[in-house]
Amino acid sequence: MTWTVAPEPADSAVAAALWREYYTEVSDRWYLLHEGHRTDPGELEREIAARTWAELTPPGGRLLVGRYDGEPGGCAGVLLLDAATAELKRVFVREELRGKGGAPLLVRAAEDAARALGATRMILDTRSDLVEARALYARLGYTETARHNDDPYAEHWFSKRLS
Repeated sequence: MTWTVAPEPADSAVAAALWREYYTEVSDRWYLLHEGHRTDPGELEREIAARTWAELTPPGGRLLVGRYDGEPGGCAGVLLLDAATAELKRVFVREELRGKGGAPLLVRAAEDAARALGATRMILDTRSDLVEARALYARLGYTETARHNDDPYAEHWFSKRLS
């Protein structure tokens, strides 16, 4: 069984399903850590409906989907912020497929997509509780940097030169 990664239309059913899984997991994780309960179902549905993948569409972005043995298993997004800087967004691998090499493959594919958009640097942000993500980014050569946005949930900011 192997991974493949390819661009995906942001409005596809696959993108919608992955967005729901991604957002549910990161939201539940935050609420469980900070308030001791999962996300309120009504809030979850409002937030899923309110946010789209529209920014991850050409010409200024890309949504990539990783498939494991042909089935959608994860995603990563790239958003071009300026002529030289892209942002890595929404890296996610379904729980049952973690540890099978999908996350590094998705990040490297996102780096390639950023280069194709003309970027020479990739930035990202993440939370303290997403320790697996922080370890992945460090392993792939990202270094922690100063704050580069005002996202209220971001606690760590990373950067990598794309050569």
